Amino acid sequence: MNRRLEKAKGTWAEEVPRIVWAYHTTPQSTTKETPFSLVYGSNAMIPVEIQENSPSFQNFVAEESNEERKVNLDLLDEVREEARIKAEVLKRRVEYKYNSKLRPR
Repeated sequence: MNRRLEKAKGTWAEEVPRIVWAYHTTPQSTTKETPFSLVYGSNAMIPVEIQENSPSFQNFVAEESNEERKVNLDLLDEVREEARIKAEVLKRRVEYKYNSKLRPR
């Protein structure tokens, strides 16, 4: 992200939406899920995939997509809970490591 902003110099404000999109569609190291999928229950399609000649667009079937979306929404609470647990485990692991290096006075 910093590299993109450094290249943009005075036009950094125009890069912000792309950077935010990249953040929301990149799996996070703690949860292995994208913030977008945790909110909406499915992965985002990047703008290139939406073009008419892309395989994703050509193989799109509305009925299958709707069924898959319903299943994903049904499982969304479980996915969120699993992500929350993973984040908490990592937080406790970091806390334990930090506290193990402290020396009481």
